[in-house]
Amino acid sequence: MVGIGNPDYQARVVDDEVADALASSPAVLIEGPRGCGKTWTGQRFARSEIMLDGSEAMRIAAEVDPDSILRGEEPRLLDEWQLVRSIWNPMRHACDRRGGFGHFLLTGSQNPPDDITEHSGAGRVARVRMRPMSLWESGDSSGEVSLASLIAGDRCRTGDTGRTIGDMASLICRGGWPRMVSLAPRLAQARLRDYLDDIARVDIARVAGVRRNPHLVTRLLTSLARNEATTASNATLLADLAEGGVGSPARSTIRAYLDELERMFVIEPLPAWSTHLRSPVRLRKTPKRYFTDPALAVAALAGSPSVVERDLEMMGLLFESMAMRDLRVYAQSFGARLYYYRDETNLEADAIIDGLGGRWAAVEIKLGGGSAIEKAMDSLRALRARVDTTRRGDPARLIVLTAFGPGYQTDDGVAVAPLIALKP
Repeated sequence: MVGIGNPDYQARVVDDEVADALASSPAVLIEGPRGCGKTWTGQRFARSEIMLDGSEAMRIAAEVDPDSILRGEEPRLLDEWQLVRSIWNPMRHACDRRGGFGHFLLTGSQNPPDDITEHSGAGRVARVRMRPMSLWESGDSSGEVSLASLIAGDRCRTGDTGRTIGDMASLICRGGWPRMVSLAPRLAQARLRDYLDDIARVDIARVAGVRRNPHLVTRLLTSLARNEATTASNATLLADLAEGGVGSPARSTIRAYLDELERMFVIEPLPAWSTHLRSPVRLRKTPKRYFTDPALAVAALAGSPSVVERDLEMMGLLFESMAMRDLRVYAQSFGARLYYYRDETNLEADAIIDGLGGRWAAVEIKLGGGSAIEKAMDSLRALRARVDTTRRGDPARLIVLTAFGPGYQTDDGVAVAPLIALKP
């Protein structure tokens, strides 16, 4: 489909999902963080558009006479629809009157409270989650290894990627924001610090509907960055804030701020995997927190490629965050969901890919190094032995994701794949 967008549009993994949703639903809501490319993707499929963040007059017109805003060649793009939340129900009623599919495309960088969409789009609105670009989408991955093919049992084999630690640090700092993938990491980081400043000063108050403390939001973002890819508790975050000189905010305040950052798609928790075990070992339940893109964590810490490269422990967590971003993008394309596994013995898998027709895949994420990869393999094998496969099914694949190096697999089928060679 050729819409009203840029003819040089760079294809995204969610394109097929959007096309399928338009063919089977009256309206499609593309949601994700500000700047991840939602508008460009919406324009790729739309025949007409209304940009609700363009002017106050436009938003007033949408509130006073929503039908006039909804008229136009279909699919009609309603960009940043949440700025005029009252348009939801008129849009829903228009879908009912018109019948059929593919009337509206809505994009939004804030997930409004449930009461705004409680007259839900069940049967009317399909939701498509969009994230910053994966390495495959930005052209940084060779795509020699398909995640779907690995899970299907295909052999893993690639040559050495030729990348270095410095290369990976630069990719982490640059991030996957479409407008920034051509920038030097130093410039991308400067723009992302502006991005976080806007969130602290303006955006979080807008989504909350009440005034928020910008300094407290900034300190919270810094604490989240220090605890990226961990299960840090709210008590840990509160302790960080107290050290940062913002006093001791109430736990309810922190919970509210975290909820708002999640609704803005700035952070994306990863839930724990619940499954049946052969042993009486208990599973951890606290979600892990990730920024939607690791470059945001670097920006919150005022970092740079050289700083990231010097701190390999922190780089390992940031690389895990980048791998998780890409895995979420790729797994979504074939209808799977991501979780993590950790039990009380600290046996873990960084990612569990579930929703594979009764099967599952486990992933460990490591920067590289022979001993680290061997340890990751042993951990995955121990997990396979611990899960009650008579009730949960056999794992479709055990995968170690590395930063670089060759791709290969062991005699017992454990795949070692570089993230820089991965695609959906």
